[in-house]
Amino acid sequence: MAERRPIESWLTDMDGVLIHEGVPIPGANAFVKRLRDSGKPFLVLTNNSIYTARDLHARLRRMDLDVPVGNIWTSALATAKFLEDQRPGGTAYVIGEAGLTTALHDIGYVLTDHEPDYVVLGETRTYSFEAMTKAVRLINDGARFICTNPDETGPSAEGPLPATGAVAALITKATGKKPYFAGKPNPLMMRTGLNAIGAHSESSAMIGDRMDTDVLAGLEAGMQTFLVLTGLTTPAEIERYPFRPSEVVDSIADLVDRV
Repeated sequence: MAERRPIESWLTDMDGVLIHEGVPIPGANAFVKRLRDSGKPFLVLTNNSIYTARDLHARLRRMDLDVPVGNIWTSALATAKFLEDQRPGGTAYVIGEAGLTTALHDIGYVLTDHEPDYVVLGETRTYSFEAMTKAVRLINDGARFICTNPDETGPSAEGPLPATGAVAALITKATGKKPYFAGKPNPLMMRTGLNAIGAHSESSAMIGDRMDTDVLAGLEAGMQTFLVLTGLTTPAEIERYPFRPSEVVDSIADLVDRV
C-alpha cells in the first residue's frame, strides 16, 4: 500500500463518535481539546440538518465540548453551498427546520411554494402530509428535487426514527423523481467542508461510526478513514462491505495521540 501523507487536518462525525444520545463519549473532550491546541484545521460534521452551526456549538458546549461555530459543517450548509453554486439567488420550497432554512436564507434564497426552482427536503420531527403533498405536486410541475441526506433512520432515546431518506423515498415513489443528496456519503459534503477550512484531502482524515456514510464519503473524497465502534457499526458488519476503512479503533479516545 502506498505510504500516506501525514494527517494535517481532521474531519469527524458527531453522533456516535463524539456524542451518543446527548452524552459525550469518553475521550471526546480530550480529542477536541487536542485539535484546538494543535492549530490544525478540523471540522465536526453531521448529516442532521435540523440545527444551525450556532445551535450545535451551544449544544456541544453544554457537554463540555468546545467546538467553534466555524468548525461545524452540516448537511444543510453543504446543501446551501451546492445550490449557491448551481443556481445563485434561486427559490426553494423547503421541508425542514431552522438549520436548513437559515442556511438557504444566508445564501440569498427566497423560500416559496410558488413555482420554486427546487424542492429541498431536510430533517424535521414534524413531517406533515400536507407539506409532502405540496412537495410532490411541485416536483411534478417541474421543481428539481434536492435532499440534505439519505439517512433513512435517525437515533433517539426511544429508538430509531424515520429520517430524511425515508421521506425522500415516499416522495420519489409518488413522483418517479429521485433526489440529489448533498450530504454524506456524497463526497461533495467532504470536499466543500475541506474547502471551507482550506484543507486538502491527501493530508486529511475522516472519523466516523458508519461504513455506508462516513467511511464511504471519506474514501471517495480521497481521505484516510477511521471507523470507531462506539456508534452504529459492529466489527462483524465491517466485513459485509466491499470497501474498508484505513483503520478500525474502539473509540475516539484511541485517536487523541494521533493529532
